[in-house]
Amino acid sequence: MSVRIRNVLRKEWAVMVRSPSSLLFLVGIPLLLTGQAIFLSWVIPRFVSPGSLGVQTPPGEEISDIDALRLLILSQFRFFILLIPAMIANTFATMSIVEEKLTRTLEPLLATPVRTWELLFGKVLFGAIPAVLITWGCAGLFVLLVGALGWGHLIGSVVSTSWFLVLFLLAPAVSILSFLLGVIGSSRAADAKSAQNLAILIVLPIFALIAVQVTGLVCFTPLLTLLLSFGMAAADGGLVLLAVRLFDRESIVVRWR
Repeated sequence: MSVRIRNVLRKEWAVMVRSPSSLLFLVGIPLLLTGQAIFLSWVIPRFVSPGSLGVQTPPGEEISDIDALRLLILSQFRFFILLIPAMIANTFATMSIVEEKLTRTLEPLLATPVRTWELLFGKVLFGAIPAVLITWGCAGLFVLLVGALGWGHLIGSVVSTSWFLVLFLLAPAVSILSFLLGVIGSSRAADAKSAQNLAILIVLPIFALIAVQVTGLVCFTPLLTLLLSFGMAAADGGLVLLAVRLFDRESIVVRWR
């Protein structure tokens, strides 16, 4: 990693640490999403009959119909957790560039010898690294809560090969994709709200993944999850080139004087 990218990273993280609202968002939203997933896994089997949803015990599983329903809900967390890196990266990407425009701190940075790709790569890492680390932390907390609530016998079915592929391949790819969309939107937007309108689109495919998994339309086997991760990584590569192309540093400086 070049010195210029490290400088961008240090600068971005220093600004984030000095902002209590950013730190609150960084911690509060992931905990809220994790707690929501656990709450739904607890409350739905208490009030909904598995038979009414057509849920049956999976072949080879020696568990009750209630546990089968709970297992179905818990298994969606591997895609539900993708909302964490998507939302964190989206927020920090849009706020990072737009706020720097409004406060006129972006101009001195653009006047330095830092290359456009180095600037964007540093900003991507600034949002993606904490987003992915917090996602992993929430995944660990989720497993601990599942065991603490007496559902430990289901952990082996929840923490599968697809679970690890989502955590270590798909989650980083989603985080980078969300951040790049935020960068593209904020480089052309006049305020954070306008920039977030484009970046928030990454949330829609995540909900679609959850929907097709719950309804049984698609079963995300390890192979399919791996292919999905590679496809997302390929999209990241294309968006990197597009982001560098659209980030016209000269026009940004002139337009915001």
